[in-house]
Amino acid sequence: MFKLSSTYFRSLRPCFPSRSIQCKRQPLFVRPNTATAPGRRCFTSGSRDRATVGVFTPWAAALFVATGVGLFYYFRYEKQKLLEQRQKELESRSVGRAHVGGPFTLTTHEDKPFSDNDLLGKWNFVYFGFTNCPDICPAELDKIGLVLTSLEKDYGTIFQPVFISVDPARDSVSQMKTYLTDFHPRIIGLTGDYATVKSTCKAYRVYFSTPPDADPKGDYLVDHSIYVYLMDPNGQFVEAFGQSSTSDEVVERVKKEISEFEKETGRKV
Repeated sequence: MFKLSSTYFRSLRPCFPSRSIQCKRQPLFVRPNTATAPGRRCFTSGSRDRATVGVFTPWAAALFVATGVGLFYYFRYEKQKLLEQRQKELESRSVGRAHVGGPFTLTTHEDKPFSDNDLLGKWNFVYFGFTNCPDICPAELDKIGLVLTSLEKDYGTIFQPVFISVDPARDSVSQMKTYLTDFHPRIIGLTGDYATVKSTCKAYRVYFSTPPDADPKGDYLVDHSIYVYLMDPNGQFVEAFGQSSTSDEVVERVKKEISEFEKETGRKV
């Protein structure tokens, strides 16, 4: 019988080619040689630490500082541009305003003196009309009342409505007091002699047709300008609202003007 030797069995052992893997130290972010070490990547302990905490080289530090300085000057430049634009807007608003208003001294429906100085510190609605007006004046005074009621819900009593008569011959103090009971209770009625009323109307660029020698008992109508003037707390003219302006439109415009005034002065009145 044929006897198999131990040498024969050793020859049947699978043969695996020997492979030696050499790990070379490589700089960070350099890929290892996959030809000699497929599937393996070797790092030194220092490389692993830097990969964990990130790399903050002198070049990166310089870039960081340069970026910060650049952003600082950029935002300072943009801020300066914004301030210049705001100044131009203020100058434009000031230059573009009509020269409406001026000094006057009249008498209220409570028989008290009232001058242009009494307009200061309030947002004023100034309307010129007369108590014998059949429809337009009552409608405009009603509109002023609606505007006041709406605005005072948000701002309080920072508004002052003023009704100046263009018919001094018939609109006495007592007549003004009786007439205004039908309208908003804070409307102030103003009247005076013909010369004073005329100069006040001229200052506000208001046209009226009442003759200087009008009969106090006469039955006549007065033709006049139909505008509600908005004056700011400094006594400066802001806007004139015509008969076609609705109360809602007036309210929105006044809110906008108050917001602009607050930006300019830091206060509402």
